[in-house]
Amino acid sequence: MPPAVWLFDLDDTLHDAQSASMPHLRVAFGLYIEQHLQLSTEQSDALRRRYWLRYGATLLGLVRHHGVDAGHFLHHTHLLPGLEGRVRGHAADFAALARLPGRKVVLTNAPAAYAARVLGVLGIARHFDQVLSIEDMHMFGELRPKPDARMLRRVAARLGVPPSRCVLVEDTLAHQKAARRIGMGTVWMQRWLAPAAPVRHRPAGRPAYVDRRVGSLNRLLRTPPRVHD
Repeated sequence: MPPAVWLFDLDDTLHDAQSASMPHLRVAFGLYIEQHLQLSTEQSDALRRRYWLRYGATLLGLVRHHGVDAGHFLHHTHLLPGLEGRVRGHAADFAALARLPGRKVVLTNAPAAYAARVLGVLGIARHFDQVLSIEDMHMFGELRPKPDARMLRRVAARLGVPPSRCVLVEDTLAHQKAARRIGMGTVWMQRWLAPAAPVRHRPAGRPAYVDRRVGSLNRLLRTPPRVHD
């Protein structure tokens, strides 16, 4: 049975974020932490890394431990002057998106304004029924972005399908592991993975919780992952 809903990550899944935004975001995150927590560059960098490793998102640590306003952080760190000139995707992937059967949703830990800018440059917003950004990931009064399994379950409920009828297409394995835990299908997209990525992000072979490993979205047309009610 084909998937009812495809959940597509944005950065390093639909475009080359390592070139377009990630290095600039790391700088912006560091400057924000330095200025608002009054830390040195070295302290800021260490804190950013620690919270990313612990929570999967630097923002969560800043909110929980320092009372940082999430909206203020997201706005100021994602201004990214010149972003539109750096965004690039792959035409074959976009052609595959247009032909892929089923509902398609962008599910990104990035803010809505950033997602809209990237999708606008890529020219692929029309292929998606919906864009769910980090602003849509509040539960119990707190932000719970990927890889929070409870949030993923709620996304499926919001879309009116059981998790087992959804497939998450992602470059980040931790997010796929959470999706598999609630019964979602998983596709590990590797086109834009940086060659120098840490080993823990590029394990040899295919982890057991990953259904498919692909370097192009065309592969999803040829042999789509099967899901079950």
